[in-house]
Amino acid sequence: MLLNQVSGQSFVVLPGKAPRVFSRECSCWGSRKFMKTTAEVELLYLRKDCLLIECEVSVIKEELDILVPPSDLSDHLATLLEGKIGADVTFKVQGEVFAAHKNLLAMRSAVFNAEFYGPIGDKGVQDIIIDDMQPAVFKAFLHFIYTDSMPFMDDLDDDDKREMVKHLLVAADKYAMERMNRICEGMLCKSLDVETVATILALADQHNCRNLKDACIEFMLSSNRMDDVIASQGYAHLKRSRPVLIVDVFERTVKSRKI
Repeated sequence: MLLNQVSGQSFVVLPGKAPRVFSRECSCWGSRKFMKTTAEVELLYLRKDCLLIECEVSVIKEELDILVPPSDLSDHLATLLEGKIGADVTFKVQGEVFAAHKNLLAMRSAVFNAEFYGPIGDKGVQDIIIDDMQPAVFKAFLHFIYTDSMPFMDDLDDDDKREMVKHLLVAADKYAMERMNRICEGMLCKSLDVETVATILALADQHNCRNLKDACIEFMLSSNRMDDVIASQGYAHLKRSRPVLIVDVFERTVKSRKI
């Protein structure tokens, strides 16, 4: 804009033009259009061969796109578990010893919290014997406590993997690990077959896993292979150990046929 040196007002030379953006990539500077001089222009805008130009300049800082790496907290906690640095409690499981940290265990499990810091807990306990869990299962259980994720099990075949998950579900129920319990339920729901569904149904009922229990019964009713399920060893065990479940399955079968 040209500044009128008589009135002090500004005059837009090129009206309607969008603001010009100057950047490193821009090779075009200035304008090719010029204003023709007249006596009036020289009188108002040109004084002593001086031309006053008013410019509005906005400096925009470019935002830096900083790449933030994903969280690696779980990796550090896994390293803490493996390195045993600062461990203040040990678990003896069928001859194997596992070191851990009371604060972290108590934070993750209400059962451990009560055992270590509750009114009747033993704050000074340093050695705990676990006699109802296999070493491999307890190791996987600690892995979940520290990392909030299931351990790597791709090296196991389907049967061994299913057995591991069943044991982890029992551990999750014992130590009030709700998220772990739900994950185990989901994994077992995806592994149901006619040979194992009855056994898993008994397990679900024993540990109050309602979703898994319903999934087992629905599988038995919808698979059209009820005869194969009844012929399985798991079903025979189910009849002996939890006969009430057989009644439940029978009642749902009757209801489904009516529908």
